[in-house]
Amino acid sequence: MEVPGPNIDIEVVYALPEKQIVRQMNLPEGTTVEQAVKLSGILPRFPEIDLLKNKLGIYGKLVPPTTVLRNRDRIEIYRPLRVDPKEARRKRAKNR
Repeated sequence: MEVPGPNIDIEVVYALPEKQIVRQMNLPEGTTVEQAVKLSGILPRFPEIDLLKNKLGIYGKLVPPTTVLRNRDRIEIYRPLRVDPKEARRKRAKNR
């Protein structure tokens, strides 16, 4: 998607266990993380994504949806954890 004016190149990424969806976009400067996710077209394809519940990040660092993007940012939409990390470590340690 390309918009006239001063633009930035970004990616929106959503990873599933079996595949990764990557959308490369060219958006106006001043676009927020939330706006980019909505414009990416990922939300209609994956109705399980809820921007009020799913965490968002840029290159592995959590950011609020209102964060203004910079050129070459990669937005990541995180899935909720299925198992508490502490509980998973306890189970692994117990099985050793």
